Amino acid sequence: MMIPTVFQRVIFFTLVIMVLCSATGGCSKSIDSDSKTPVDTAGGRVTIKLATTTSLDNSGLLAHILPDFTEETGIEVDIIAVGTGKALELGRAGDVDVLLVHAPDAEREFISEGYGLDRYYVAQNEFVIVGPFADPAGVGESSGIVDAFGKIHDTEAVFISRGDQSGTHKRELIIWDEAGLDPEGAWYIEVGQGMGAVLTMASELEAYALSDIGTFFSMEDHLDLVIVHSCDELLENIYSVIPLNAELFPNLKHEQVAVLIEWLTGPVCGDLINRYEVNGHRLFDVR
Repeated sequence: MMIPTVFQRVIFFTLVIMVLCSATGGCSKSIDSDSKTPVDTAGGRVTIKLATTTSLDNSGLLAHILPDFTEETGIEVDIIAVGTGKALELGRAGDVDVLLVHAPDAEREFISEGYGLDRYYVAQNEFVIVGPFADPAGVGESSGIVDAFGKIHDTEAVFISRGDQSGTHKRELIIWDEAGLDPEGAWYIEVGQGMGAVLTMASELEAYALSDIGTFFSMEDHLDLVIVHSCDELLENIYSVIPLNAELFPNLKHEQVAVLIEWLTGPVCGDLINRYEVNGHRLFDVR
């Protein structure tokens, strides 16, 4: 991972666009010029739009680390917390400046389509299955995550699905596919909501859900749920930051994004992430 390379690539594309604009009498101005053009007045602060996951927002991590970034650089970050699928849509439309997401296959497709430059590792944790203390499906006795999903399916225990094409939902679908199972029936409830809402609903209905461990630990005091299965290769949850392509989106704040990426992937941020705890639990790791 070479952050100077990221910076150089972003700046290179930005300079190319500037030269082309100069040669043709200037670039056309976006209708939403406020969200596209950096504020570059003396003493003013630039704000960049970050589309990210509800899990990073619900867990409190971004509120923990980003104030330090703003204090150090003077760059404000406007957080747009949505599912990864929606974040990638915002990226494809050029409606945000940068992405911080956790669906590797979808991210690679996004980059291969030319919308993003590359993926840069920020942090990781894991997905877990949470459920009621009684564990009626016997998920806690599973030999692995595929077996765990099989027990939920076979017993038709209530399962709350994000159903929103988020990174968590995409991982859930991968696991169902690995298990060779098609979840359907009254027991399988797709809600199209963020992680916090899904956990609250699962708690109220004494149901199972797939959750990132960070959001679960940040909410566990308010939930009647426990972790019933964890620690599986298919449950690895990696968060990556993706800068957008300056050739496609010349009016975005690419220079400021390069600064953010360098900071997010650097040692200062890594230390902040590794030291972030809620209820005595470390929610993320930087490796």
